[in-house]
Amino acid sequence: MKPIGWLFASILLPSLLIQPTVLAADRPNILFILADDVGCDTLGCYGGSSYPTPHIDKLASSGIRFTHCYSMPVCHPSRTTFLTGRYPIHNAHPKWGTFPPQLEQRTLAQLLKSSGYATAVAGKWQLAMLGRDLDHPVRLGFDEYCLFGWHEGPRYHDPLIWQNGKQRTGTSGGYGPDMYVDYLIDFMTRHRDQPFLAFYSMALCHDVTDDLKQPVPYSPGKQRYDNYAEMIAAMDRCVGRVVSALEKLKLSDNTLVIFTGDNGTSKRSLIRAERDNDRWKYIREPVTSLVNGKRVPGGKGNLTNDGTNVPLLCRWPAKVAGGRVVNDLVDFSDFLPTFCELAGVTVPSSFAIDGHSFASRLLTGKRGSRTWAFAEGRGRFWVRTQRWKLYKDGRFFDVANDPLERHNLRKSVPAAGRQPLVKLTQAAAGLSVPGK
Repeated sequence: MKPIGWLFASILLPSLLIQPTVLAADRPNILFILADDVGCDTLGCYGGSSYPTPHIDKLASSGIRFTHCYSMPVCHPSRTTFLTGRYPIHNAHPKWGTFPPQLEQRTLAQLLKSSGYATAVAGKWQLAMLGRDLDHPVRLGFDEYCLFGWHEGPRYHDPLIWQNGKQRTGTSGGYGPDMYVDYLIDFMTRHRDQPFLAFYSMALCHDVTDDLKQPVPYSPGKQRYDNYAEMIAAMDRCVGRVVSALEKLKLSDNTLVIFTGDNGTSKRSLIRAERDNDRWKYIREPVTSLVNGKRVPGGKGNLTNDGTNVPLLCRWPAKVAGGRVVNDLVDFSDFLPTFCELAGVTVPSSFAIDGHSFASRLLTGKRGSRTWAFAEGRGRFWVRTQRWKLYKDGRFFDVANDPLERHNLRKSVPAAGRQPLVKLTQAAAGLSVPGK
């Protein structure tokens, strides 16, 4: 096939294979808000009391709060799993700052775009060095983007922003998180008459970039960067802004708003840069949060609950009754099939996704079909239920009663855990099947 013929086929084929199976009027808009380095312990609706989060707590009170949503322990694998519906173990463990090129046409954004959704992403990308590959978000299915340079420049004050193939000008004196919100509000306004996917990939509450030749700018009027509490406050305000915009646009009723986090809370937060001879030294302070009266440290990077059990709030006024709390298992591979089911899009079996849709929970109140969740990091992984957790190396825990995983039950499995252990062992063995 000639190059132009291949290009035509690559554009046309997805639209031929993936057709909406429900009427456009029934398909919701989707606003997916992914906070960075924000665990359950930081939010009032999960028992946190260190930081006021009124706008996020309002999402919980007006929608569904999930107690058993699991991410990967760090951000990059969570994001590749979200976009592909496949675990990193089945994507050949993509290297940091990369995305599997063979899956660029198989992303959530591609699926929804091919069915008539407008798609946009704003905030953090991290799947490529954008300055070297400005077409990357478009190849993954996003019509539009407004993204900071990750390890290329600042994300907060005087941000370096790549927008639709160009470096954005006029950012001096600006605050990145507000610019990302402004962009998404404009996108939703322009596409109010068609279904849309707005992926708000938040910069907050991650540290500033710390590997440039010169430190990024301090917060205005301060001789330091914003601390974690200040970033949480900014995060909550930004969530409030984008949700309020939906209401002003009269799009709120038929927009599914999802708030979650890409991993647990930061263990430390970068607060200041100091010159140390011929290099810069970065000063960090520990991050802890009060949860139900108990002080807990951040758990980012851990495969324990504090690193992988993340918030999940779903608000959809036309369909979802507010104020509910559910313990359904959800992991990051589940968003792709859920959004596709709600959009009436059939995911081709050849995509071999790992996810299970939880659309039934949103539409009918019925529990989703997932029976175990998965997370991996640094060559290790686990499978788990709400109560039991099995690691790749055979360690087995009753995490409902031993959340800190101090008592390995592998050699003395209680009667209640024998059947779960068998099922989780089978699940773990299946994950290693080649060719998934």
